[in-house]
This record gives sequence, structure tokens and C-alpha cells, in this order.
Amino acid sequence: MVEYILETRGITKHFPGVLANDNVEIKIRQGEIHSIIGENGAGKTTLMNIIYGLIRPDRGEIFYKGKKVEISNPSVAIRLGIGMVHQHFMLVPPFTVWENIVLGKEITRRGVLDKASICSELRRLMDSYGLSVPLEEKVEDLSVGIRQKVELIKLLYRGAELLILDEPTALLVPQEIEELFEILENLKKQGKTIIFISHKLKEVLRISDRITVMRRGKVVGEVEGRTADEETLARLMIGKTLESPQLEAYERGEEVLRLEGVRLLPRLKNINLTLYKGEILGLAGIEGNGQKELLEIITGLLTPESGKVFYKNREVQHLDPRSLREIGIGFIPEDRQTTGLILDFTVAENIILGRHYKEPYSIRGKLNLPVIKKTAVDIVKEYDIRTSTVDKYVRFLSGGNQQKVILGRELYSEPELLIASQPTRGLDVGATEMIHNLLLSARKKGMAILLYSSDLDEIMTLSDRIAVIYNGEIVGILSPKEIDEATLGLYMTGARKD
Repeated sequence: MVEYILETRGITKHFPGVLANDNVEIKIRQGEIHSIIGENGAGKTTLMNIIYGLIRPDRGEIFYKGKKVEISNPSVAIRLGIGMVHQHFMLVPPFTVWENIVLGKEITRRGVLDKASICSELRRLMDSYGLSVPLEEKVEDLSVGIRQKVELIKLLYRGAELLILDEPTALLVPQEIEELFEILENLKKQGKTIIFISHKLKEVLRISDRITVMRRGKVVGEVEGRTADEETLARLMIGKTLESPQLEAYERGEEVLRLEGVRLLPRLKNINLTLYKGEILGLAGIEGNGQKELLEIITGLLTPESGKVFYKNREVQHLDPRSLREIGIGFIPEDRQTTGLILDFTVAENIILGRHYKEPYSIRGKLNLPVIKKTAVDIVKEYDIRTSTVDKYVRFLSGGNQQKVILGRELYSEPELLIASQPTRGLDVGATEMIHNLLLSARKKGMAILLYSSDLDEIMTLSDRIAVIYNGEIVGILSPKEIDEATLGLYMTGARKD
């Protein structure tokens, strides 16, 4: 048996204006959990996509089990024994679990799907690896944690020996994260090798045998998991030590936002909520429990069936998004590519979206290009957006830098109420630290912030109060000083309720 199941040698990849991978060399040992971490734009995703065959390198070599291989597409990777679970799951929601698992690798008898044989094989596989999923249920009816298990079983069904997991804990509550880690440890014991991509340093330290750190396309360090600490990893990633955000005491200001009996069945049932000037109200909940609809009602994207939304004592539930922006409500949407940006617009064009029709960005119906460009340059500098020019299409920015374009646009306009949905999702630790400090600074100046995040550490650190939503209802208003993450997780799963 070779010591290294996977090696890359001299992997280099250019994109327009960006050197994404610069002579990258990594070595992954057989049967280990190996984490790869780095800033946004460090080249992690590009490297994983090259290993999985989604992107071809400009130069460099890949060795798998000691032999040089050409991975021209994912089918080649899968045949070799390399599988990947993407951050956004590649499942067909209306299909059942078993249909999703076997899709493309079906067992047939006389040209007809042999469901009995398929399900028997899947049950044997699940017993072997200690995984359990409801084979007959539709994927659209499953929790995020169960969907992730389906993705893992899908890879194991195809014979994967090396599993690449991209941000696998991004949407999980603490109990689900612990369950995932137990699964990964079990897979390791059975000889599987795992590449773990994450921005959460605590998780990386908890699960990793070894950790490779990338910065600006290069490998800058490799450390043993048992001897590493957060300070060491952060310094390698961003060149400095992280400082924990300090939540200063605050005096509650006047009411800014109030929801009374808001309903939108089947997702929302009688939501009552109040947010005050100068506070951060965290919204915690497992994805699919109504938080998306709640935020879209507040920002004018949806109209409730009943109930009222008040902004500074003005009833606003029937106003459209532009009208709400006009009166001082900003919005950082969860899905940056679908609802936050226009990918084929430039950085500058995206930065003035929502204000593009007003002076000084538009004069007598024409865009004032010099002012737009100057504003964009200022925001790019202030928010450390990594782009070669403000005239570059945002499609070609890394996910984290796309997110910073949105954050810069919204905070620059200084709204009185900011609805922030997953504001640091996909951001590295340095960028996350910067965003946390920006939100705390805005709070200190009196901004009211409704913060939804699947990162419970973020919710616990930044929030003055935490509203927990479960099955379309607020089941608790909690003080982060009086609870821990495990208790918060119990509320989020409906096991506890005020």
C-alpha cells in the first residue's frame, strides 16, 4: 500500500486576472482526515475542482495511489474512487432517497429498475458504515443533515475511497455536526480518506489528522491536527492573530421593527417579534423552518396572509422592496448569486444597485459613471474586496468577495434597519472578523440589526438577544449569556420551548 493516496505536483491554474493555483503540492495519506483551509480566493475550491475533474489545470500532475492520472471529468474521478460532496447538494428534490442514490448507476432487470435489489444493497451499505436514511422518503421532505447523509451514501455506493467534503457543516446544528464527525471517524476507521474543507477553525482542529493551509494560490504551511491551535492557523491563513469581537453593553433604544401575528401558511404561524435601535437580534433556526419567508416578508419580497409589520411605528407589510430601501431598510440576502448580485454586471454596477436611479449616481436619467466608479473604488478599498478592477464582472470574483460586494453596498448606505441573512457564509476567518467588527460598529452607532446565521458561534457572539424559530413559530427569546450552543440546538430542533 502506498503511503499517499493522493498527491498533486506543481498544479497551476490561471483565470482572467487571477492566479488561482500557483505550483500547488499537497500529499494526502491513506486513511486520514486531512483539512484544507485558507482565505477566500486562496485557491481551495479551484484545487478540489481540479482533483474532481471539473476544471483542467494549466500545468501540473496528479498522482492517485502512486500512479499518475489524468482526471478529465467527474466520471473519471468517480471511476478512480474519488467522490465529492459539494456545499450545495447535488440531489433531485422530488425524487426519493433511493432514486437519488442510484441515479446514473441503476440496477436493472430486463430493462426495468430492480428496486428490491437496489434497496437491499443500500441497506447492507448503510449497516456497514453506520449510516441510516429513509430510503422511501422524498429528498425535499428531509432535513439538511439527512440530505448530507444521502450524499455520503451516494459516494459510498459508487465505491469512493477518497471523499472530498466542501463546507459540510455550514447548515448543521451542533448535534448534527457531532453526528457527522462520528460518521467521518467511522469512515476513517474503515479505511476511507477524507479531505475536509471548512472555514470553521474549531471544527478543523476537532476533526483533522493533518491540516494544509493555502494563501493566495499557494500552500503556505502544513501542521499536525493534534499540535495546532486557532492562533497558529489564523496566522498562517491571514498573516495575523484574530481578535474576538467585543460585544459592548448597550442601552435599548426606541423600537425600530415590530411584527404582530404574522402568518404565511404553511411556513409561518403567528410570528410576534420586536427589534430595537442599537441592538443585534439573532434569528436561529434549522433551514426550512420559516426564517427565509420571515425575512422576505420584512424586506417586501413576500406579503403575509395576515398580521402586521411596523417599521418605526409605520405599517409597511404591503410596501415593495424599493420603497422599503427608500425609508431606510437594508438587506443582505442569503443567496448572493441569485438575489444579491447580477453576475454579468461589473463590481461597480453591482455596488450602486438599488441606488442607481438616484443622484448622484444618475443625473437626468443617465448614469454618472465617474461618481459610480469613485464610489466603487472607495468601497472596494474599505471592505478589502479582492478584484483587479471595479470593471470586472462579479461572476469572476470568489464567493467570499462577491459577498463583500453586497456587504459594502448595504452598509455604505447606512440603513437604520439591516436585515442580514448569512452575512459571513463562505467567508474566511479574516473576512468574517472584519464583517463582525463592521456589524458591531453599526450597532454602536444605533443601527438595528436582525441577524440570521446558521453559524451558532456567530449568533452567540454577536447577538444581544436570540429569537429561535422552529416549525414557523418563535419558540424562545434567549439571552446568549445564559445558554450554551447545545441548549440553543435543543430549541432549534423543537426539543425545548418557552
